[in-house]
Amino acid sequence: MKTEISIEFFPPQTPEGLEKLRTTRQKLAELKPEFFSVTYGAGGSTRERTFAVVKEIAAEGFDAAPHLSCIGSTRESIREILAEYKEAGIRRIVALRGDLPSGMAETGEFRYANELVEFIRAETGNHFSLEVAAYPEWHPQARSPKDDLEAFARKVKAGANSAITQYFYNADAYFHFVDEAKALGVDVPIIPGIMPIVGFTKLARFSDACGADIPRWMRKKFESFGDDSDSIKAFGLDVVTELCERLLQGGAPGLHFYCMNQAALTTEICRRLG
Repeated sequence: MKTEISIEFFPPQTPEGLEKLRTTRQKLAELKPEFFSVTYGAGGSTRERTFAVVKEIAAEGFDAAPHLSCIGSTRESIREILAEYKEAGIRRIVALRGDLPSGMAETGEFRYANELVEFIRAETGNHFSLEVAAYPEWHPQARSPKDDLEAFARKVKAGANSAITQYFYNADAYFHFVDEAKALGVDVPIIPGIMPIVGFTKLARFSDACGADIPRWMRKKFESFGDDSDSIKAFGLDVVTELCERLLQGGAPGLHFYCMNQAALTTEICRRLG
């Protein structure tokens, strides 16, 4: 049985970046992903760039899922974006709370992702398939695991079709989260987010900021390789492939790759998974 995968891009800032993304996309298209998603900057700062990449993906015949974050936005601006996407033939959206741009104090007319999901459903009915975010190791701003889980359940009950998790390297955290969500009546697929490992220093910094745990044994091993990028890459491939195998064996409904606009590692992991 074919494992369903999806792949995330970010909208490049330069013409060279766009060109590179086209090449990456061609390579990753060979994996026949269910959809490509495209991120959206804090407070909608990449709105035009996100839309341009999404339209291009759709024009190539692929299912494109733009991220849409609501914090710092008005109902009117979200309504406009939904109309643009509807007109472009987009059928899937990743609905997020998002981050406030630095220096901005006002949250706008939406405070939480469940409010965005409710609004999209009220405005467009079932036109869009809606993905929401999940945090197996808890959102860094959540007051408690219980609060975070309840917030997740609210998003799903507001009308989400499925969820994509923050990346993690601890399969038990994912399985525990799925069990707890089911106990709260969540019955949509919860797809694990997978972050291939290119280098360690950047990953460690990023993980500390977003609350993704790098297990101590992994951290120590990566640190022991120093600047040996080949060893880091080889070990990273082994670790992430094993994680994916364990998730799929345990019943994960698919895999969502944070490819960082690069094709090689995601392609290799999928090749190893068969």
